[in-house]
Amino acid sequence: MTPDGLVGEWRLQRRVVDRRLSSYGRVAGTLVIEPDGAGLVWREQGSWTMAGRSRPFTRTYLLADGWMLFDDGRPFHPWTPGEWVVHPCGEDSYRGLVDVEPARIRTLWDVTGPAKDQRLVTRLTRVWQST
Repeated sequence: MTPDGLVGEWRLQRRVVDRRLSSYGRVAGTLVIEPDGAGLVWREQGSWTMAGRSRPFTRTYLLADGWMLFDDGRPFHPWTPGEWVVHPCGEDSYRGLVDVEPARIRTLWDVTGPAKDQRLVTRLTRVWQST
């Protein structure tokens, strides 16, 4: 599927496992992917619950020219669904896999290093698709 086929609204569910703290958290919300002049804007919003406390959550990325970029244009990882990618973040390392189907996107990230030891599993289910 080409990135343009992702345009629409998605239900977002993410499980966060902090292995260092033996703690679990969840993110629930929506992802809206829409065209932007240079590619696609990927906007996540919802609620993050960890240790019994909930707080609002937002995150924005850009998907352009074969790259997932942070909202300020810095590269996050190449957009290569089905292939492992690595993103160094300070002394920590994010190793991830993105799996894309017409009605579902799944991501898996293992984060390791001196500051973090986490696993993030995200399931996105299509709510509506742009035509």
